[in-house]
Amino acid sequence: MNIHEYQGKEILSSFGVRIQRGIVAHNAKEAVDAAKELTEQTGTGWHVIKAQVHAGGRGKGGGVKLAKNLKEVEEIAGQIIGMNLVTPQTSAEGKKVHQVLVAEDVYYPGDSEPEEYYMSVLLNRGTGKNMVMYSTEGGMDIETVAENTPELIFTEEIDPAVGLMPFQARRIAFNLGLSGAAFKEMTKFVIALYTAYEKSDSSLFEINPVLKTSDDKILAVDAKVSLDDNALFRHKDYAEMRDIREENPVEVEAKKVGLNYVDLDGNVGCMVNGAGLAMATMDLIKQAGGEPANFLDVGGTADAKRVEEAFRLILKDENVKAILINIFGGIVRCDRVAQGVVDAYKNMGNINVPIIVRLQGTNADIAKELIDNSGLDVQSATEFQEAADKVQAVLA
Repeated sequence: MNIHEYQGKEILSSFGVRIQRGIVAHNAKEAVDAAKELTEQTGTGWHVIKAQVHAGGRGKGGGVKLAKNLKEVEEIAGQIIGMNLVTPQTSAEGKKVHQVLVAEDVYYPGDSEPEEYYMSVLLNRGTGKNMVMYSTEGGMDIETVAENTPELIFTEEIDPAVGLMPFQARRIAFNLGLSGAAFKEMTKFVIALYTAYEKSDSSLFEINPVLKTSDDKILAVDAKVSLDDNALFRHKDYAEMRDIREENPVEVEAKKVGLNYVDLDGNVGCMVNGAGLAMATMDLIKQAGGEPANFLDVGGTADAKRVEEAFRLILKDENVKAILINIFGGIVRCDRVAQGVVDAYKNMGNINVPIIVRLQGTNADIAKELIDNSGLDVQSATEFQEAADKVQAVLA
């Protein structure tokens, strides 16, 4: 589950990570009030107005701007709230901004120049260990840095059995070229950041930039946080942070009815039981010359009601030119699935895209007979290649 920057910072702060402080506003008046309150709390004279959407690259799209007085706070907040923000991580339509974070200016003058770093904590699936990835090149596209200057990307792997060791935090600070008070601050920052990642059951913490201020404080200026959905039962307060306005409405609807659905850009709808078989089915569609329009795992029960709900979700996508149903009858009997497809088809009336049903496993022969004798415009298949050939034929 993705959350907003201000919510990620709340989590970080609760574990002792120093953050750029800010207040959320939903309109221009609230933004001015927030700026006044922030000035009283922090003494900041300038304020950074930051669009709160689930996407990176907000600055490039005009979603992060500096206000040097209250009039500019009001003007900028009014411009950003309600806009469709287009970034490299959104669609061409962009995402509508419903709120902004009015944050303190942390780039104030002092004894030394501010420095920006990149830092993230995530799981290295190849080694089964957690990893801190960091770089001196903060505030930039880390993908570009990794591609053009990979020697500037450092990693520190952490054995989850023992956790982050103090010498590892010190090595991170050393590799970032820090010394003195900033070195000590960075080691504290890294330890607190890793603790936040671990205790919050997150799948990703990305801070870009981590800032060394002119007076050698280390703080998180940004916070991109992804929480592990499977652990939300342990964090009821985090679950309440979900903002469904930022999520695909079809995926939200699927979640409500208990279906695992991910929207894609293709032309062939998929309805499959089991995540592994769903992935294989998507490969099958690609090999047949099509593009999968979705990932949809209906789970172990594929009765008429569940199949009908799946049909309705798939058909919301106007790009779908065919539907491939691929069911392995292990836990569920194929004949029951076939009857569910027939009943769902009749309940919905005429479905105007071709449907190919491939059923294999328990009672697959009975299932094929049910489909073939239903009188409906549904094609049956028993072999993977047969299903692929039929998908290819209907697309042609």
